[in-house]
Amino acid sequence: MKQTTRLPDRRSVGVRNGAAGAAPPPAPRPKRRRPASPQWAAWGFLAPVTLYLALFYAYPLYRNLDLSLRNYTVRSFVQGDAPFTGLANYRTVFDDPTFAPALLHTVVFTAVCLVFQYALGLALAVFFNQTFRLSATLRALFLVPWLLPLIVSASTWSWMLNSESGVVNAGLHALGIAPVNWLTSPSWSLTSVIIANIWIGVPFNLVVLYSGLQSIPAGLYEAAALDGAGAWRRFWSITFPLLRPVSAITLLLGLIYTLKVFDIIWIMTKGGPADSSTTFATWSYQLGFGNLLPAFGPGAAVGNLLVVAALVFGLVYVRVQRKQDAS
Repeated sequence: MKQTTRLPDRRSVGVRNGAAGAAPPPAPRPKRRRPASPQWAAWGFLAPVTLYLALFYAYPLYRNLDLSLRNYTVRSFVQGDAPFTGLANYRTVFDDPTFAPALLHTVVFTAVCLVFQYALGLALAVFFNQTFRLSATLRALFLVPWLLPLIVSASTWSWMLNSESGVVNAGLHALGIAPVNWLTSPSWSLTSVIIANIWIGVPFNLVVLYSGLQSIPAGLYEAAALDGAGAWRRFWSITFPLLRPVSAITLLLGLIYTLKVFDIIWIMTKGGPADSSTTFATWSYQLGFGNLLPAFGPGAAVGNLLVVAALVFGLVYVRVQRKQDAS
């Protein structure tokens, strides 16, 4: 009789051998690190800019507003116990006889400088947009007034416009014209600082407008020339309309800069003679730091008027840009 050999069951062998026959447990999977939230990365990039704006813009504006609403003296400025006076400093500024002439000078100075800086900058940008030899060299030379420190430029113009030894009066004398008291005459002092500021601001307009001209396709000019349009027609139909966004930001930046021009006027005329070249910027400095008994509150109030004016024009620019984008 044959005996059959029975193979042991694997399950029984595993049970008899216990842990020795058991399959090894699967290795634990490594936990994946969750990527950082994009929002935290954005806040990380914004933190330095936010800190900079808070320290150098928001806090000075707050301090200037606080100065204009309190009666600060030298002692209270140090100790910080100035009484709150509300809008009294603003009423003092509005009732001051210097307010009306300073407002008129600020408007005239800003408007004339903006018009001539933009017109001359645009003319030079169109001129340099053409290809000719020494174009890059001449553009670099026109940037020199913009690169010089303002104290150097203002001092140079003071020397040039000196009534007795200035080169301008020397040139007028050579032409048989009587000398002009550029810096000491109430009729000419504002004109003198306007001329100096125009000379300093033209290079900025040249650079920005020239970069805007570079973005206009050359094919538009070629098509207009084939249709018989002359240079003047091409300028008013192509260049000027397509340059409008760049012109708007150029005028806005020029306006904000010109409103706060102080160094040029103070170095050349100190706002005189007889307040004939006083603007809000020089008047604010004169009230706050130009007297033995400084009027910190009224000086800060005049400065805040300049801030409000710049803010109003900035909001107008934003509104105009939104309408243009919508259309």
